[in-house]
Amino acid sequence: MDLILWRHAEAEEWQSDDGHAVSDLERSLTPRGEKQAARMAGWLDRQLPERTRILVSPARRCEQTAMALGRKYKLRAELGPDAPPSQLLELAQWPANKLPILIIGHQPTLGQTIAQLLALKEGECPVKKGALWWLRYRDREAGAQTVVVTVQSPELL
Repeated sequence: MDLILWRHAEAEEWQSDDGHAVSDLERSLTPRGEKQAARMAGWLDRQLPERTRILVSPARRCEQTAMALGRKYKLRAELGPDAPPSQLLELAQWPANKLPILIIGHQPTLGQTIAQLLALKEGECPVKKGALWWLRYRDREAGAQTVVVTVQSPELL
């Protein structure tokens, strides 16, 4: 199984221009974030198999990141900010799912999921805005393994 975890691109701050608080779910991508999403989407579209399922947090910034890819996706409330890694993995049906899954979501959930799957001691892995981690589950004679296929950052594409 392939699990691709893509953190939303750069989003606007918590406060709007007029000083009124913007809901966390309503925050939009910045112009820089739109460029990050487009750059990563261009690379990712060439790499993803056609049958990849795409699941997206309902936050506006995540949906805007997904729209840059130009493929069908489903918004899933279970992927909202501060979702636990267990919920993400259950939704992805890790590791039993036969289809590749792309999840567009948030920190710290993505970093905690990566740390759990790779057995990192710190319990959380930093994931830069707009970056993605591509993980693969495989069964070997020595046992099950999670391997890193690639880590990509929009600034390096």
